[in-house]
Amino acid sequence: MTIFDNREENMPLASRLRPDGLEEFVGQQHLIGEGKILRMLIERDQVSSMIFWGPPGVGKTTLARIIAKKTKSRFVEFSAVTSGIKEIKTVMQEAEENRRMGLRTVLFADEIHRFNKAQQDAFLPFVEKGSVILVGATTENPSFEINSALLSRCKVFVMKALGEEDLLQMLHNAIASPKGFGKTELHIHKGQLEAVARFANGDARTALNTLEMAVLNGKAQEDGSILIDDEVLAQCMNRRSLLYDKSGEEHYNLISALHKSMRNSDPDAAVYWLCRMLDGGEDPLYIARRLVRFASEDVGMADSQALQIAVAAYQACHFLGMPECDVHLTHAVVYLSMAAKSNAVYRACEDCKKDIKRMPAEPVPLHLCNAPTSLMKDLGYGKGYQYAHDEQEKLTAMTCLPDSLTDRAYYQPTTQGREKLVKERLIQIKEWKKKR
Repeated sequence: MTIFDNREENMPLASRLRPDGLEEFVGQQHLIGEGKILRMLIERDQVSSMIFWGPPGVGKTTLARIIAKKTKSRFVEFSAVTSGIKEIKTVMQEAEENRRMGLRTVLFADEIHRFNKAQQDAFLPFVEKGSVILVGATTENPSFEINSALLSRCKVFVMKALGEEDLLQMLHNAIASPKGFGKTELHIHKGQLEAVARFANGDARTALNTLEMAVLNGKAQEDGSILIDDEVLAQCMNRRSLLYDKSGEEHYNLISALHKSMRNSDPDAAVYWLCRMLDGGEDPLYIARRLVRFASEDVGMADSQALQIAVAAYQACHFLGMPECDVHLTHAVVYLSMAAKSNAVYRACEDCKKDIKRMPAEPVPLHLCNAPTSLMKDLGYGKGYQYAHDEQEKLTAMTCLPDSLTDRAYYQPTTQGREKLVKERLIQIKEWKKKR
């Protein structure tokens, strides 16, 4: 380190403007607004171990630091990347010794979902004893990523993405504050600040970093002021990174949104969620496979061509890959959204699986068995089989289900799309067989 390393002006804008108290904290009013539970816990100095769950840049680390300062506790920050079991145990022992002397320790575990099971287990006994107040921050659903024993000892607070008004307030504070650009005259208009707030997509860090980049690349005027023109700002906002984790909860949320939008025959929403996934780097073949499933699960016999369209989209994605195959996926998504819907095939499959699980395995009726040997013929294999092609109607009255399932009707066609014709045909077949 050098004597210049800690100079405030060398720190990123987001770090310089980090609030020291709840009064300066922007956003999360559902948690720290007047009379809200988290604010009261902090003000009464009654905080216990907790998890902050929310998207990046909403103030999880800042709030943890405010808690440590407000409660006059020792603040220790841990990283899953650099902290092993040994380091965790060392800090925990120090925290236990401090507790005996009346000093509390706030242990902040950023991205706590990245700690493995052994590391999380190392926290547990010290959290139970109260040696530390654990404050974990995560962008992933803690129900899936944090050990149940540790999670049960922590209160989970859900933090929301910041609204544009919150981000605009931060940007104005950055321009006016001496810690920010308060000592410099900036020529930046309201529309530009609103564009930065929209671009940040609820992330305070992105908003402040974008503003800082625009100022540093602004045009210096003769009077010492800085002009931010639209071209410079556009370059600073060249690419927005949308929240998406191909293996985390957001992955499943987005594919769920796509599936349910198509099921609800909403092509606009379906195309939006599709493009969100592609923009986040999702494998187009994964999306195509889900479309193939949807074609039978939610469209089925109402429009059997839907399955052909979905399979064709998968093949096109395999041939071309991204970015060209995005239009093929869009084609399939729009077709599936607008197709007549029926889940009769899906329900037939699920109802049949339930019977298979709860009932004994039924033998194949002998009249449906082949008899390639004389012994099998003598045992009655194939006896009574009726060949449908020998009949004028191409139908026979032969039963094909086991006796215990004779009355089962798994497939219950709807009147949607082309399945209406299938329903009429099935009714005719059943009536013909009943008469015979």
